[in-house]
Amino acid sequence: MPRSQKSKLQAAEKCRQAQGEAQGKGAQATAAVKEESTSSSSPQSEDTTQSLPQAGSSSTSQWCRRAQATTITSTAVSCTRSDEGSNSQDENRAKASPCEAPYYTESTGEDSLTRNPGLLEQFLLYKYKMKQPILKEDMLKIIGQNYEDQFPEILKKASERIEIVFAVELKEIDSTRQSYNLISKLKLPNNGRVRAGRGLPKTGLLMNILGMIFMKGNCAAEEDIWKFLGMMRVYAGRKHFIYGEPRKLITKDLVRLQYLEYRQVANSDPPRYEFLWGPKAQAETSKMKVLEFLAKVNDTIPSAFQSYYEEALQDEEERVQARVMVRAGALAKVIVPSRAMPQNIFPPLVKPELCYPPDKKI
Repeated sequence: MPRSQKSKLQAAEKCRQAQGEAQGKGAQATAAVKEESTSSSSPQSEDTTQSLPQAGSSSTSQWCRRAQATTITSTAVSCTRSDEGSNSQDENRAKASPCEAPYYTESTGEDSLTRNPGLLEQFLLYKYKMKQPILKEDMLKIIGQNYEDQFPEILKKASERIEIVFAVELKEIDSTRQSYNLISKLKLPNNGRVRAGRGLPKTGLLMNILGMIFMKGNCAAEEDIWKFLGMMRVYAGRKHFIYGEPRKLITKDLVRLQYLEYRQVANSDPPRYEFLWGPKAQAETSKMKVLEFLAKVNDTIPSAFQSYYEEALQDEEERVQARVMVRAGALAKVIVPSRAMPQNIFPPLVKPELCYPPDKKI
């Protein structure tokens, strides 16, 4: 074979290999989604976050499209997979126990405010999953002494990114020990885990479903819900490494807990079903709170969803009026209504003539 032809074949083969490597990296997140967790005792059993939405969206359709990019990936949870594979020494260290710190001791040229929040996310979610307290001293070890002065900003970024995916908030629970915990925005059992034991929160999924119901006119067809969840790589009948079997979680567990209402559409043949907010959702959150959550996901403000914002404002006013009426009713029960004064509660007056002799006048 002529040398020129041989060199062209070698170049073509290298090109195909390069393309294959690029496609492999691009498909890594999708492969992570398809993997299922089989161990609940190891930190390698679950992926723990979704790829973050890009900024700038302000419309409903953009929010729905953004969900397609909001898939569960290994961006902030390299410590939860042992088989996603990297020959990088730094990544191998990141997959070790989260209690080993710091992951990075020297700057690699990457912005610390970009890299360190991801490391801190791994640590915070691991501690949540294992039901262990989150101590400030441990977090400082994670980011490293070189970035201690940037700790408040790094912690803020990490907690915000966790919040828009899982709908949990980082709160200080013990000021003397400087201990923190991730608290579910809704009062789901086991701090958002729904089921007993360890695991990751289901609150983010529920908040997204509540938002979809709200934006569908407060009643969403089941097929619309599954179409939307499909954009998040959540499918009915396919076990999910965070949510378990989604159909059971949504149509059974969350319905039993009264966060969702699942009912048959009237006169539908064959039967069709739809979702509404349940009583617990009505009591624990509001349209405005759900809209604020969706706004954070989209890196915007609630008023950017103009028509929904107006409806949420009206809902807030109605809730205030309802609370005033409840308080007024409770106050009315406390105040005993006045009754007519009973007669003859005092002894009859003594007649003067009985006190004085008949010949004397008063």
